[in-house]
Amino acid sequence: FRFPAPQLPPSMQKAAGEQAVPLPCPLPPARPNKGTFMSDLALYEMYTIERNAERTSSAGRLLYDIFVNFPDQPVVWREISVITSALRNDCQDKQTQFLRGLFETLPGRIQCEMLLKATEQCFNTLERAEMLLLLLRRFPESVVQHGVGLGESLLEAENIEDQESPVNCYRKLFVCDVLPLIINNPDVRLPAALLYKYLNKAAEFYINYVTRSTQMESQYQGVQDTPDLLSPSKRSSQKYVIEGLTEKSSHITDPWERVFKILSVVGVRCEWQMDMSRRSFGDILLKMKDVCRYIGNYDNEAHTKYKTQVTYSTMLVFFKNAFQYVSSIQPSLFQGPNAANQHPFVLLEDVSNVYGDADMDRSKHLHKKRKLAEGREKTMSSDDEDPSGKGRNRHITIHAAELPNSVEVLESFRLARESWELLHSLESLDKEFTRICVSWKTDTWLWLRIFLTDMIIYQGQYKKAIASLHHLAALQGSHSPQQIPGQGSLENQRALIQLATCHFALGEYRFTCEKVLDLMCYMVLPIQEGAKLQEEQPKLKSKFRKVSELKLWPFTSAAIMPYCLRLLLACFKVSSCFVCSGKTKPSFASTVLVWVVVVLGGIPQRENAWMAWRSP
Repeated sequence: FRFPAPQLPPSMQKAAGEQAVPLPCPLPPARPNKGTFMSDLALYEMYTIERNAERTSSAGRLLYDIFVNFPDQPVVWREISVITSALRNDCQDKQTQFLRGLFETLPGRIQCEMLLKATEQCFNTLERAEMLLLLLRRFPESVVQHGVGLGESLLEAENIEDQESPVNCYRKLFVCDVLPLIINNPDVRLPAALLYKYLNKAAEFYINYVTRSTQMESQYQGVQDTPDLLSPSKRSSQKYVIEGLTEKSSHITDPWERVFKILSVVGVRCEWQMDMSRRSFGDILLKMKDVCRYIGNYDNEAHTKYKTQVTYSTMLVFFKNAFQYVSSIQPSLFQGPNAANQHPFVLLEDVSNVYGDADMDRSKHLHKKRKLAEGREKTMSSDDEDPSGKGRNRHITIHAAELPNSVEVLESFRLARESWELLHSLESLDKEFTRICVSWKTDTWLWLRIFLTDMIIYQGQYKKAIASLHHLAALQGSHSPQQIPGQGSLENQRALIQLATCHFALGEYRFTCEKVLDLMCYMVLPIQEGAKLQEEQPKLKSKFRKVSELKLWPFTSAAIMPYCLRLLLACFKVSSCFVCSGKTKPSFASTVLVWVVVVLGGIPQRENAWMAWRSP
């Protein structure tokens, strides 16, 4: 305790306007009021006794008296610091629960004043934010005064700390803890521009949180740092742990549900055209298509409002369903290598129909066969025939036994594709969506590039698909810089087989064979799985179809190697001059034939395909 300022006895204090009486000798220092000092010390000792005995009610009354009468004493603030730490702590031990109960015995006015003064004692941004959050949650009326300021301070701290990822401790506290308190409080008046800013921050955080790749997390594994809540830079990034927060604080339940809830609240505040009832993603997309029909008829202010509604609503539907699709066909990208019994899948052209040519007259001249191959190339590639690249009539097949949730996967693919088309249907929507994607750096999202590549293949734009696949390979290299030479990652292998099928659709058969041979460097002959191959392969078609089909193939050696064999045989079948025309070096053609023979030796079930190809 601080001693009270020394005071002279009343008999020696000079009266107002009188001369000071000279003293014969200096006075000794005045002594403090012994009764006051002893009562303070006794009060604190009584509180200590009651606290140690864990008598909540009596200790709470004494704490109240100490805080009201001596709010500036250091020992009081040490005690308050211990109590507020217990309020912010996730532990459930006996001492922590007692301190929480002790705080609850205080009157609400004293709780509010105590938390406010405790906040003033904090100099760390995270600690100060968590202290203010205690205040906002317990006293909602304080949100009007402190809510927006706290949110802006967190966003400012994020910029100052120059966080590399939007998934950081400052953004998490703002999006998950502060923002719901602000937008759900009707007394907090916010302009539409600020609501759109907060919606953008929330959407970016939740999407990045859900889609964080295990490949990015693995770069930080193995580093064991001491957890430090107040120093984000001292902690290693581990899966589901945000730097600067504990594992429990980092865990977010139902992130997609949360971001759509924020979208709904912002829409109500901004007076969007929306249905308050719970709607499916398909319903939301239909509603946005309906709004788009009349968006050009509104004035500038209404046009901006509904443009923002369509952009964010459709964008969230797009990212949600694109993620759902990619996480189903490549679960290891998000669940790690321990994804139990879940094989990846890859979208490929169905080339089984090429063997229908075997039913045609074998005596046709070579130039007629070349015309047939050119016709096939023109039919399969829609880069020239369909500039819009919609590819609406294409069909994707997949067996339910191979992917149990195949219906949901295909529906997610459809909704994501239609959302993408809607976002690019109007110039204003395209411009706004592109601006958001640039600010979010979506061109570095590996999972999104996988979806966009499949969508472009579906649209039949094979030249664009090849460029997208090269972009995918560059992304994979940046995400896995320590890849061991000679070991192709799943994304690299996926890119090779899809490049092969795109080159085949364009009639570039040499490139097709090159990509297939490159892929075979990473494959293992499925000799022990041969018994299953016959029923997994589609039946041979007797007639060539003008609209080619697609199929989601299991990305396993048992399924991909027979497909590669079928692709190589199709190259020889469609382009009979592959070897003898001089366009291909004999050494390369020989390599392809040797590989075919080797694979046929390991897969006896391909004998029918071989006989169909070599028949005169």
